[in-house]
Amino acid sequence: MSAPGRKPAPPVELSRHVEAFLEMLAAERGAARLTLAAYRHDLSVVAEFLGGALDSASTEDLRSYLGALARDGFSARTAARRLSALRQFYRFLLLDGRRQDDPTAALDAPRLGRPLPKLVSEDEATKLLEAAAAQGGAEGARLICLVELLYGAGLRVSELVSLPLTAARGEKRFLVVRGKGDKERLVPLGEPARAALAAYLARRDAFVAGKKSERFLFPSRSAAGHLTRRRCGQLMKELALAAGIDPARLSPHVLRHAFATHLLDRGADLRSVQEMLGHADIATTQIYTHVAGERLQRLVREHHPLAKRRR
Repeated sequence: MSAPGRKPAPPVELSRHVEAFLEMLAAERGAARLTLAAYRHDLSVVAEFLGGALDSASTEDLRSYLGALARDGFSARTAARRLSALRQFYRFLLLDGRRQDDPTAALDAPRLGRPLPKLVSEDEATKLLEAAAAQGGAEGARLICLVELLYGAGLRVSELVSLPLTAARGEKRFLVVRGKGDKERLVPLGEPARAALAAYLARRDAFVAGKKSERFLFPSRSAAGHLTRRRCGQLMKELALAAGIDPARLSPHVLRHAFATHLLDRGADLRSVQEMLGHADIATTQIYTHVAGERLQRLVREHHPLAKRRR
């Protein structure tokens, strides 16, 4: 048996049942391309461990795989993700009549800690915008616009870079964003974000590179025609350095986390934040209440007179 969690694509050929499962996810659940790729990878890794016998695996086979993951030092989160993919795959086989049992039914999910999202403070977000403005020119205008849409509107980086130019035409107070599962949502734009968009649009032509890129709000020379997620991440790291912030602490997703947390800190209701983030389940949004709650508890411990008296 091969190593249970190695990252290169395994040589084991996936069965037609796996392919049918992935087709179902795409057609019936609207799974995004990256989601499908993640499922394919996870099922491929397990199939390699089992010598290709994924469709007919027993509970003991899968328990052996999960045990190997733990022995090899993989995190509980990786094991939980793999087990989730397996559960959905075997339930698909069961409902489709291709198996008479679900070998994952007797498996316990690994216990997960509750990871809190990385954040930048409100002061650090201001420093990022100041560092972007200091660059000046088209590059500075684009950087300000990127930060305003990540931190000021809470967009996912994949949503941001693929925005069509038509999304920002005119004096719009909302962006129509196409998110996970190809679902559209309205994202409100504050005055700073609208101003940043207008300033960037006046200089956007500096980034247009051929006909394919013309239709995107953030055009580039990439194969897709728009700024890539990777390049956006690099720009944020460079901006962090310019602002005197550890670049390891900053990414586009960190700015989205900060958007949600700072809104809740200032009294926004959870349901509204859920809608703006595009979360299908409010439980996903509740992680931010935990972050805000910990911050409030720390304020009480450090500043309340009774807490000081006890110390």
